[in-house]
Amino acid sequence: MGIGTDQEQELIERAVAGDINAFEEIYRAYSGMVYNVARRIVNNADDADEVTQDVFMSMHQNLKNFRGGSTLKTWAYRITVNRALNAAKRSGRIRSREMLFDHNVEPDGLPNNIDQGIEQDAAKEKAAELLAALDPEKRACLTLRAVDGLSYEEISKMLGININTVRTRLKRAREFLLNRSKGAVQ
Repeated sequence: MGIGTDQEQELIERAVAGDINAFEEIYRAYSGMVYNVARRIVNNADDADEVTQDVFMSMHQNLKNFRGGSTLKTWAYRITVNRALNAAKRSGRIRSREMLFDHNVEPDGLPNNIDQGIEQDAAKEKAAELLAALDPEKRACLTLRAVDGLSYEEISKMLGININTVRTRLKRAREFLLNRSKGAVQ
């Protein structure tokens, strides 16, 4: 769910003026995206909840300073990535057995048979373990690229880093994952 440009500007103006319903609409539009991005970076549901709360508190406090140089979604995304990276660095914890992706399973996504379900679960667990082994900066770059489909330039802007740093982190992340999946020790 997104907000159109005209509607976005109106919501921002109303929210800045103190209309809590306008801010709730912004929250409803972007809270799922914020949580999912945070979850992939911090690799923990509780930490992702904290990051999500922190992001929306920050947005609420700083909405009056939003200048519209990007969309509200891009702004929320950037705040989320930065807050999630900080939380991951602070916690210093790596949870290798937790799902890295959204933990809600849709009914149509259920496997047709038990064997297929077991194989899918094992593959998801292996992917989560591999991604959890990456440091937060590389994991953020990789998930922004592979999961969210952002370009190198978008990742560069989102993380506030040079585009060559994005390329390097992605290359190193892929090499690490390839070596780790083949059983090489890093």
